[in-house]
Formats: sequence, C-alpha cells, structure tokens
Amino acid sequence: MAFAVVEDVTENTEDVPMTSRTVPVLLTCGIAAGIVVPVLLWGDGATRPWYSLWRHGVSQLGTGERAWLQTINFVLGGLLLVAFAAGVRHALRGGRGATWGPILLAAAAVGLVVAGLVPTDPALGYPPGMSTVITAAGRVHQVAGLVLFAALSAAAYVLAGPLSQSGHAWARYSRLSGTGVIVFAVAAGIAFRLDGAGIWRPAPAGLLEHLSLLTGFCWIIALGVHLLRRPGSDWNRTP
Repeated sequence: MAFAVVEDVTENTEDVPMTSRTVPVLLTCGIAAGIVVPVLLWGDGATRPWYSLWRHGVSQLGTGERAWLQTINFVLGGLLLVAFAAGVRHALRGGRGATWGPILLAAAAVGLVVAGLVPTDPALGYPPGMSTVITAAGRVHQVAGLVLFAALSAAAYVLAGPLSQSGHAWARYSRLSGTGVIVFAVAAGIAFRLDGAGIWRPAPAGLLEHLSLLTGFCWIIALGVHLLRRPGSDWNRTP
C-alpha cells in the first residue's frame, strides 16, 4: 500500500509541467532585482563620504570607496534580470511582444552586468582628488549604460501590448514607465553636461539618473507580481 502511494505521488509530480515549477522562481528573481538594486544604490550613495545623490551619477558608485559593492550589486542584479527575462518569456507564451519583450529585458541585464564589471571614469569631483580623464573603459561603461536604459524603456513599451489583455490600465502604466525611464535618463545626461560645463552647478544629474532606474525597477516588480498572480497560469490554478 505504501509503495502504491509513493508511485502515485511520483506520477503526479512528473505530470506537473516544468514551467509550473520554474517560472514562479524566475519571475521572483526579477522582483528581487527590483528591490535589491535600488535599495543598495540609495543606501550606499546616502552613506558614502563625498558622494552626492543629487549630483553624482549612479555609475560613480563603482569608483572610489566601496566600489566593490556597486560591482556586486550590478552584476547580481543583471543575472537576476536574465532569469526574469526567461520567466517572462515562458509566462506570456507566444506573440511578438512575448518574444521581443524578454529579449529587451535580457539586453538591459547584459548592460547592467557590463556596467558593473567595467567602471566609469571619475567625474564632477568624485572620487575626490582624481582628475577627470576619459578612458576606453569609461566609454565601454557609457555604451553599457545606454543599452541598459534604452532596452529597459523599450521593453516596457513592447510588453504594454501583452499586458493590455489584463486591462488598459496595465498597458498605460507600462508605457508611462518606459517613458519615465528614458526621459529621466536623457535629462540626467543633460544635467551632467551642464554641471561639467559650469553652467548649472550642482545640477541634479544623480537624482535624475536614480529616478530613471527606480522607475524601471518599480515596473519590473509590478510586472513580476502581476504575472505571478495572473489567473489561469499553471502555478496559479487551484487543483
């Protein structure tokens, strides 16, 4: 009798689709990234000597004191986003948005990892005592940052289509988030150049860049929670 029970449990376990066990874990990775990355950024920036959340860019936390923390934060966040992209792909199941949305999320993840591994150049007086010199590594970091912001914004726009099936509010929120990410990022770049030229000093380049990332990661958290709770999903069905 005991053997029969074991066989029944084994058969039931094997009948459960792989996605019903793995997709919730992958989606939770995105929620974790959306929480961990901004919290570490703000916590580190608010407590690091000579660093200004108002003026200095997010990437400048990858230089100077405690630079290792920024590297770990971006690399770990990028890996979690790669897992999240795979989870979104399986959760949406088909359609143009379901294909390109996860691809763009993965591209943003790669940009985040590269930005963590390749530090930016000193700028706007941080780290203190270091001159502002443009290096090849700094240019690579800039390209990685551009990929991060552009891909994250585009992903929010592309996934607005599939999300419209859950209501127009979700689609509007996704497009609004995509707009916020790119607008804040561009505004941060303009503020950075105005500050460097001495036209507006100190300009809120850091604050604007932090807001861009915060907008994107809040959208990732909301997307992950929504897909986990979506009715009819394999992992959200009652027996």
